[in-house]
Amino acid sequence: MADLYPDPLFAMAYARIVTHYVRHNAWLGDGRILRDVDRLADISSVLVNGRFDFQAPIATAWELHHRWPRSELIVVDNAGHAANNLGITRELIRATGRFGKR
Repeated sequence: MADLYPDPLFAMAYARIVTHYVRHNAWLGDGRILRDVDRLADISSVLVNGRFDFQAPIATAWELHHRWPRSELIVVDNAGHAANNLGITRELIRATGRFGKR
């Protein structure tokens, strides 16, 4: 990541923002999405997850997919969390395109 953010001031600001969101569970509360997934039952979704994503583990995506009836789970091999992975980017574009055609 250091090569993406060579400016130390930017890197520090980015780290502070990410840490703030993580510390506050993005204001959702621990387990909130899984607990309230029934509210999403009528909404179609595509969940795109890298097989090696340690920030959003595949087990969590799998559990969400199984509780969300109108969800589709796409697991991208050889990918982590970064959207700049070609496989992740390709699947996000495909999913967005499919929803755009509706």
